[in-house]
Amino acid sequence: MKMHAVPALWRRELVKFARDRNRVAGAALQPIAIWLLLGFGFRDSFRLPGAEGMDLPYLEFLFPGMMAIVALFTAIFSTISIVEERQGGFLQAALATPARRWALVLGPALGSATLAVAQGALFFLLIPLTGHAPSWVGAAMMAGILAAVALGFAGLGVAIAWRSRTTRGFHAIMNLLLIPLWVLSGAFFPAEGAPGVLQWAIRLNPVSYGVDALRTALYWPQEPPLAIFPFGLSLAATGLFAAITLFWAVRSASKPVHA
Repeated sequence: MKMHAVPALWRRELVKFARDRNRVAGAALQPIAIWLLLGFGFRDSFRLPGAEGMDLPYLEFLFPGMMAIVALFTAIFSTISIVEERQGGFLQAALATPARRWALVLGPALGSATLAVAQGALFFLLIPLTGHAPSWVGAAMMAGILAAVALGFAGLGVAIAWRSRTTRGFHAIMNLLLIPLWVLSGAFFPAEGAPGVLQWAIRLNPVSYGVDALRTALYWPQEPPLAIFPFGLSLAATGLFAAITLFWAVRSASKPVHA
């Protein structure tokens, strides 16, 4: 019963997503719209710092960061249901079962990561617009890295949702945290050539490592342009971020729930 809670809650997240057509459309179209708008809008303004003659279209540079925003939006849309389920009584009913608190966290988090990888796979179909063709190994690596990034965002979302009394409060805190984390992750602009304060913000931002890992995998086995960190360090930091946020979510879930 305790172990069955994880797959049951994982499957429940997938079913809820599939039945909500507006959520499906929003989660699929929003990252695409942002990518195309920014990619085509700023393509003539983007210049590689200190790399004259190196041609890297902005659509291509922006692509790994947009994979991260797929995980970000999936986490927001998935974990907000915890607030709604508290108000509807489902969460209290789940807490009354023999299921462990960590299972109530891991099930939705895995569901969120699964949805992020699925949406990322659909988004990946647009990569021919960048003019770059990644290897099959690189594409598989990107799927694994995206799953780790999604688990990190999902853990953060669960921890905040567990403490939020209203969906308005949840959205306010998530936007306050997630949008700066994404903007200052090296997704929009490279760390090189940025002001010193922003360079430090990018290097201290845990999401930067996930974006950098996705960028490295995109060009695997070639050397990626504008990589900030060694690939091993990026993978380790991404996994550590996911572990920390999931641990925080489990700790939050261990505390009493107030309606």
